[in-house]
Amino acid sequence: MADWTPDQPIVSVKEVHKSFGELEVLKGVSFDVMKGEVICIIGPSGSGKSTLIRCINALNDIQSGSITVEGQEVHDPKLDKLELRKKVGMVFQQYNLFPHKTALENIMMAPVKVLKEPKEQVAERARSLLAKVRLEGKEDSYPGELSGGQQQRVAIARSLAMRPDVMLFDEVTAALDPETVKEVLVTIKDLAQDGMTCMLVTHEMGFAREVADHIYFTDRGVIVEHGPPATFFDQAQDPRTREFLSQIL
Repeated sequence: MADWTPDQPIVSVKEVHKSFGELEVLKGVSFDVMKGEVICIIGPSGSGKSTLIRCINALNDIQSGSITVEGQEVHDPKLDKLELRKKVGMVFQQYNLFPHKTALENIMMAPVKVLKEPKEQVAERARSLLAKVRLEGKEDSYPGELSGGQQQRVAIARSLAMRPDVMLFDEVTAALDPETVKEVLVTIKDLAQDGMTCMLVTHEMGFAREVADHIYFTDRGVIVEHGPPATFFDQAQDPRTREFLSQIL
């Protein structure tokens, strides 16, 4: 990637505009994320949160503005998307695991097939990643034999297998039963404590308050307000922020 040093933002979003047809979803969004930071993006449905995070991984294109990861322009047509996906892991609301592959095989697929890494080496890494997400003993289980929370943790391990520098999480607990939400959040918290740069779109406010270094509140395609959790939750300034928080806290 470009000439980037760790004292510069690892992710930089500048004046990003994104439309789907006539509908402008992002209206000039800007913010920086430093290496090792955990940021949470919150806001009502349709406020552009998921679109924003998908733009960072180049899953959505943008109309104007700039997004860089480690100094490299994400939407540069010359950028090899594989190089970007090695740097930026993403976990979605749906787990998208291959049902006919075991947990271990799901995690190994990309490093073996895409990165062409030796199978034995990848298998060892995949086992340690399963241990990291607290799923020792589930190596040979198929997705259908796992709970939603366990499948989501396999999906997190699969993303980590590419050894990314930044992890994006898009409402990863939204489809889970309440009792399995916690195990996924604990896994993300562990990653954050290990120093992984994490960007989360989430509606889990207690979790955001606990783990985030910075909270961004989006509404109607703009960042309305942002700040560290203590000031954001207890001293929100904007009426829209206060109204949103009053409905969910």
